[in-house]
Amino acid sequence: MDDNPSQSNAPVDGGLGLDVPTAGPMTIASGKGVVAPSAKKSAAGKSGSRRDGKSNGGEELQPPEWVLGRNPAMARVARSIERAAEVGCTVLILGETGCGKEILARLLQRSGPRASRPFVPVNCGALSSTLAESQLFGHEKGSFTGADGKAIGIFRAAEGGVVFLDEIGEMPADLQTKLLRVLQQREVHPVGATQPVPIDVQVVAATNRDLQAEVLKGTFREDLYFRLNMIELRIPPLRERPEDIPEFIDFFARQYARSYRMEAWQPSPETVAEFSAFDWPGNVRQLSHVIEQAYVLQMDPQLPPRSRPLVAAVEAPEELLLADGKLPFVDLNMLRKCAVKQALEMTRGHKSRAAKLLGVHPNTMTRIIAEIGDDAPLS
Repeated sequence: MDDNPSQSNAPVDGGLGLDVPTAGPMTIASGKGVVAPSAKKSAAGKSGSRRDGKSNGGEELQPPEWVLGRNPAMARVARSIERAAEVGCTVLILGETGCGKEILARLLQRSGPRASRPFVPVNCGALSSTLAESQLFGHEKGSFTGADGKAIGIFRAAEGGVVFLDEIGEMPADLQTKLLRVLQQREVHPVGATQPVPIDVQVVAATNRDLQAEVLKGTFREDLYFRLNMIELRIPPLRERPEDIPEFIDFFARQYARSYRMEAWQPSPETVAEFSAFDWPGNVRQLSHVIEQAYVLQMDPQLPPRSRPLVAAVEAPEELLLADGKLPFVDLNMLRKCAVKQALEMTRGHKSRAAKLLGVHPNTMTRIIAEIGDDAPLS
């Protein structure tokens, strides 16, 4: 039971819906964005640990005190974050949805000399195809229709701080070229301007895609990939560190007990074992949601139903056929609607992944969804 339901420190949002007490610097816990207060940042350097992955005694490197869980991969990520913050180089964060890529980027910013400067996140998948250059690099007054005033753009708005390019794999090819020049020259060229403008920002990019595969397919520039990949942080999914799940459960149970002023959930050993054995396709974000939902509904947390594996569904399309081996209907519009809806269900509503599954461009996917309507009947 949580004997301290109220907390004097005002919480702040860690970027993934998690409340982070302001008693110390915002820190990560094993990948997803679980964050915990730290008394002192120097705790990361205790016990004589070194940055080469070994302690002075030759033992395996342990995570800093401000990292929940004891996963060795996350210990290496934490050390790399400290180094990247110190030198200010570009960073590429790779990991599945829900692993906490933005939390890591925010931690990096708060761990170095840019801590007091802006942190500006950008969803590359949501950039407008016609206004993206202006959104990123700014524009001069009158440079295009509707440009009634001057805009500095995202990169100049983050001067001295960090620009976080989320879903970098979704960036259009023409913008990739312009971003490469920004990283190489450390300057932006606003739309309509005659001279470039120098900038001082650290760029952190993140994606759940395999960028090396995208490079081989020709959908992502190889030179941009190498420019972004000065330091690469690979965040392991929660299913690869089940030994950390009990600590996550305790963390979230106490956090939401404070938030909702209720007693902390204390699961049985059997329940903890069941939660640890679950594959958590949504990673720690999903675990956090399950526990918070239980507090909202005033019930014990329940494991979500195990969904059908995506690979199995793709490899066994014959299961979609009727008993006589025929399709349920032959109308092409109906088949397209069915395919789109099923792809969205299989990717849990992730439009970019659904588009990739269907073999179409994300913009095409958006257009198809608009044409068929989200609530149109299938029969």
